[in-house]
Amino acid sequence: MDEVVEAVEKAKKEWDEAYAKTQEHIKAIENYGKSREEKEKSSNSLQRLNGLAQDGLNLLNSLHLKLDLLAPQLPTSDQVQSAQSLLQSWKKECNNLRLSLRNANLQAKANMRKAAQEERELLLGGGEESTIRRRNLQTKAGMTSAAESITESLRRTRQLMVQEVERNASTLMTFDESTGVLRKAESEYKGHRSLLMRTRNLLSTMQRQDIIDRVILVLGLILFSCAVLYVVSKRIGLLKLQRQVTAAIKAGMARQPEIRPGAAEDGVNLAQVYRDNAAPNMEVPLQRPMHDEL
Repeated sequence: MDEVVEAVEKAKKEWDEAYAKTQEHIKAIENYGKSREEKEKSSNSLQRLNGLAQDGLNLLNSLHLKLDLLAPQLPTSDQVQSAQSLLQSWKKECNNLRLSLRNANLQAKANMRKAAQEERELLLGGGEESTIRRRNLQTKAGMTSAAESITESLRRTRQLMVQEVERNASTLMTFDESTGVLRKAESEYKGHRSLLMRTRNLLSTMQRQDIIDRVILVLGLILFSCAVLYVVSKRIGLLKLQRQVTAAIKAGMARQPEIRPGAAEDGVNLAQVYRDNAAPNMEVPLQRPMHDEL
C-alpha cells in the first residue's frame, strides 16, 4: 500500500477516536451539575471538561489539516474526490461539535445555578447537617481551587506542546517537499550534463577548426604574395631584355653599309638600293614606355 494511503487511513482512525472522546466530554459537560450527588462524584471540574473538549477539537482540526495536505497526493482521482468529500463532512462535524459544546456549557451553567439554589436552601436551613455541610464546602472549595489552577496550567502546557508538534510536523512536510524538488532538479541536471559535455566538445572542435582556417588563410596569402613578386620580377627582367635588344638594333642601324667592288662599274647605286630595302629607322625614345606583349 502506498505511504500516502496509509497516512490517510491512519488519520481516519484517529479522527473517529478523537470524535468519540470529544462527544463524551461534551456529554459530560451537558450533564455537569444536574444534582449534588453527581457533582460530588464527578472527578473532573467544568473547566477541565471544557479543556478536554477544546483539546479534542484542536486534534480534530489538526487531522483535518493533515488530510487536506494528503488528499492531493493520493494516487488516483477517485481517492482524491473521496478525500475531498470526507473533508467536507469532517468540517460539518467540527462545526456541529462546537455548537454542541456551546449548548452543553449553557446547560451546565443552568444546572449549576439550579444546584447552587438547592445548596443555598439547604445551607440556610437549621440543624447539624447544615453546619457539617458548610464545613465540608469550605474545605472542598480550597482543594478544588488549587486543583483547578494546577489543571489549567497543565492544560495550557499540553496545548502549547500540541501546537509545537503540529508546527514541527508542518516543517517536516515542507522539508520533504523541498527534498523532492531538489531531487527532481538533480535528475534534470544529470540529464542535461551529457548535452553540456557534447556542446563543450563541439565548441573545442570549432575553435580548432578556426585556428586551422586562419593558418590556411595566412599560408594562402604568403603564397599569393610570392607568386605576385615572382611575376613582377619576371616582367621587370623581360623589360630589361627588350631594352637591350632595342639598343642593339639601334647600334646596328647606325653603322654605314659597305659598298661591294664593281658596283660603280655596273652603274648601280647600291647605297640607294640598300637604303630602299633597309628596315626603317626604329628610333624609339628611351623615355617612351614599352608595351609588354606577354
